[in-house]
Amino acid sequence: MDVLLTALAPIVWGSTYVVTTELLPPDSPLWAALIRALPAGLILLLFQPKLPQGVWWFKGMLLGVLNIGAFFYFLFVAAYLLPGGIAALVMSCQPMVVLLLGLLLLRQQIKISQVVACLLAMVGIALLVLQPSVKLNILGILAGLAGAISMGAGIVLTKRWGRPEGVSIVTFTGWQLTAGGLMLVPVALMTESFPAPLTMANWIGFGYLSLVGTLLAYLIWFRGIGRLPAVTVSFLALFSPLAATVLGFAVLGEGFTYLQMLGGVVIVISIVLAQWIKTEVAVVTLNGMDVRR
Repeated sequence: MDVLLTALAPIVWGSTYVVTTELLPPDSPLWAALIRALPAGLILLLFQPKLPQGVWWFKGMLLGVLNIGAFFYFLFVAAYLLPGGIAALVMSCQPMVVLLLGLLLLRQQIKISQVVACLLAMVGIALLVLQPSVKLNILGILAGLAGAISMGAGIVLTKRWGRPEGVSIVTFTGWQLTAGGLMLVPVALMTESFPAPLTMANWIGFGYLSLVGTLLAYLIWFRGIGRLPAVTVSFLALFSPLAATVLGFAVLGEGFTYLQMLGGVVIVISIVLAQWIKTEVAVVTLNGMDVRR
């Protein structure tokens, strides 16, 4: 049940591409990211207002930067400098990042089956999203790698630190969304002009991304990180490009080839393989959490 519920978050994130292209103003990725994160965080804190205490000022800010602010920034840079397929392929190395950081921070052993699952995932993403002719941009590739590292580090540190005692998942998510959104404010002000005036379609798009694609999705996501092994959660993120491709076909009328179907099957196989090995990994993770908390 926890796996299925957590998988809803990346599936919802997969709808971001359709909403962005159809409802949002063009050429304003940082403002889109800021409007997604900051209002959602403030709404959650409005419902359960509680400030961090002691070291959690630092931990909450760092997790917000890694999971939200820096990740959104690098994601949009990669998306602008690379074709969508290449950007998705570069970002698909994130489970490998989680494996390596899990070895260092959670004392998890890396298993051959986990490496195989990571390689299968990257092959599946390549089949799903790559087009015959692509152009590479080194800065875009570096931004994609930085985004994968940022998200991977955020998952592992969230798993390592858990939540402070007495703090709900609503407050915990609100801290991170607010911190990540505040980080994006100066970057957006310095690099982009605000996309005004906004149409009704723009407001609907921003409302969906903020309330459903961010507030609700990240509540589910952080709940899943707390209940599942970090590696399991990182593989579930692969549902995002899969959902984006399916929605592009169903909503935008984009082509869907047999190779893309094969890629989708390979991605699902890699996720299932990651679930198959989760029990042994979960014991190590939970023991690590018990020791550290």
